[in-house]
This record gives sequence, structure tokens and C-alpha cells, in this order.
Amino acid sequence: MDIYIVEDDASVIGVLQDIIEDNDLGEVCGTSSEGRADIDDILARNPDVVLVDFLMPEKDGIQVVKELKERGARAKCIMISQVSAKELIGKAYDAGIDFFISKPINIIEVKSVIRNVENQIKNEMTLTNIKRMFMAEIGEMQKGKTADDGYGKKVLYILNRLGMSGEKGGDDILRICQYLHSNNRPISQVSIGQLCEILSDSPKNMEQRVRRAIAVGMSNLAHLGIEDFMNETFTAYSSTLFPFEEIRSEMDFIRGKRRYGGKVSIKKFIDSLMLAAEREL
Repeated sequence: MDIYIVEDDASVIGVLQDIIEDNDLGEVCGTSSEGRADIDDILARNPDVVLVDFLMPEKDGIQVVKELKERGARAKCIMISQVSAKELIGKAYDAGIDFFISKPINIIEVKSVIRNVENQIKNEMTLTNIKRMFMAEIGEMQKGKTADDGYGKKVLYILNRLGMSGEKGGDDILRICQYLHSNNRPISQVSIGQLCEILSDSPKNMEQRVRRAIAVGMSNLAHLGIEDFMNETFTAYSSTLFPFEEIRSEMDFIRGKRRYGGKVSIKKFIDSLMLAAEREL
């Protein structure tokens, strides 16, 4: 998670940066220069979270957040402030502030707030992906499947049901499956690194995209299982495309019962996906 800090006190920036990096809360992708908020720089870096001081020269924190939102920034905004006046706090929320951190900086509060924001971001992404999954299923039902859909379409159908086809790594997974299928090569005979080198000029980036896409699919399935344990997509793929113990770990993570979710194995997922595609009618 990328975090941008807008603060006119260099010592506070240092404290926040140490807390963020020492506690694995994310990476600081940029900071304000001389206490002046550079809106263009923030937008260019496209952070997930902006930590912004309330009292700053030239523009206060409310003005900064308002301008960011008006210019299309999707980042969650956390305001750092000593202000407790209800009127000003109300204005901050109206401008687009999501959470507050009080001064002086408290490590426990910073960790709690940033982790809450991270969970909010993950939940919003998951809801978007679940909506995409349902829309894809509706589309498939309306379109109907034909006997000569082809192997690639079978793989894509499964990725759609998992809400993964909209992920950048979804296209990479499709290419890997098509390559292995057309060359009649089981994935046990080749490493993921070798596959990415064959199929991409940036193999490391491709492998990272694939891993993130599979993690999204696991999270989507886990959310479906929490909502409805008998959901058709959940029952079809929770114990076939992923080891069920990893899905259960992901479900416990979403419920807040574990610190970490399920582990992703690219090779196991690709192998299981190809078998599932072969079984599709």
C-alpha cells in the first residue's frame, strides 16, 4: 500500500515514516516539500492513502483534500490534527477525510487507523470484484455456451466467475494456460519463472501480476463463502482451485480472526485451473 505524507514538520514526517515502515503498514511513496502540498505530485504518484496535516502554510489540509477529490484522486485521506472543534471536523469529513490521527503522534493510533483504512480499501475492491463476478455470470447465462467455445474461453469463463478477468494478471494467466495447453506441457515440467520469460519481456512483473490476480480470486471466493457457504461458485471452486485450508484461512482473515490470509501457490492454481477448464462442457 502506497502512502503519501503531507506535513510541514520534517520531524513528524520522519516519525510517521518510521512507524509505517517498521510495522509493515505500507511504503511511503512521497512527502511534501517544505510543508507545501504539491497536488500534481500526489496525483502523479497515485497513492492509496494520503496522510495530510490540518494546519499548513498556503493551503490547509481541508483545502488539499478537497482539491485532490475534485481532480479525481481515489486515495483514502487521513487527517493529522490537534483540532477538536466539531465544526472543523465536520468540514473535514465533508471535504473527503476518511479518518483522523491526533497530535502528538501515537504509534498505536497510527497503526490502528492505517490498518482500518487498508481493510476498507480491500473490502471495497472485493465488493467491486464480486459485482463483476455476478455480472459475468449473468452475461454467460444470457449468451449461453456453445460446443466449440475453445479452451481459452473455458479458462476465461472460470476466471470471470472468480472475478479475476478484470485483473491485469488475469490475461497473463489465460496466456499461460493457452501456452501449456497448445504445447501439451504439464506445468510440473516448467517453472513459473520460465513461463513468464517465454511469454513476457518483463517476467518478474508478469509473475507479480499473476500472483496478485490469484490472491484476488481467493479473496473473492472467501467473501462468497462468508456470505453464503452454499453459493454455487464457492462450492465449485473453493476446494478445487485452492486448497480448502487456504480458503478457510482467508475467510478467518476477513473475519479478523487471523493476522494473515491464505497462501497463494501459482503452480497449484494454474494446474487446478487447467483441469477445471478441461471439465467444462
